[in-house]
Amino acid sequence: MNREEILERIRRLMVEIRIDEVKEAVDEALRMGIKPLDIIDNALTPAIREIGDLFEKGEYFLPELIISADLFKEIMDEKLKPLLTAEGSAREVLGRVVIGTVKGDLHDIGKNIVATMLEIAGFEVYDLGVDVAPEEFVRKAKEVNADIVAMSALLTTTMIEMKNVIELLKREGLRDKVKVIVGGAPVTEEFARQIGADAYAEDAVKAVEVCKKLVGEKTGN
Repeated sequence: MNREEILERIRRLMVEIRIDEVKEAVDEALRMGIKPLDIIDNALTPAIREIGDLFEKGEYFLPELIISADLFKEIMDEKLKPLLTAEGSAREVLGRVVIGTVKGDLHDIGKNIVATMLEIAGFEVYDLGVDVAPEEFVRKAKEVNADIVAMSALLTTTMIEMKNVIELLKREGLRDKVKVIVGGAPVTEEFARQIGADAYAEDAVKAVEVCKKLVGEKTGN
């Protein structure tokens, strides 16, 4: 089995949520010398995107979404992150990111994937979890001297909390020091502009790219 075949096998097994077989395929890919980031970028992340599409089409439901997210996190934590940490132990921290799902919203699958991907990319990530009040975002940003505040929302009714966080950052005199990125299923680039965010990202891969730009990191190398 060559590189393309094993990566496609991982992607397919992940979409089908065949838990033990996915893990075995990841182990096989690592034994073949395939880099962890290659597995993430070309197998696991595309699978998660496809699972999200199936959920939106009504072909997958919440249990599948939760199981796949837990499986992604387990593979990352147990198999890939230790290798990435070893490879990048001397890597300079790109920046500090405070991330969370806004007040009133309990969805965390997308946010968790973004947080993991940012960590892998070299950011110091402070994940506040879900249902995070504006005051908590601002408190943590002050505490860790954050470069970026990243917010997620899956409900249209909670999106306004993103604006509330930005307004509080302004009142606390932090807005010129902290960049703001927003995302989530109902969030758009236009909405991000309307509330005064610095950037919008539609998925985890884009979020990493945008965060690198926000902290002045050169990309493409």
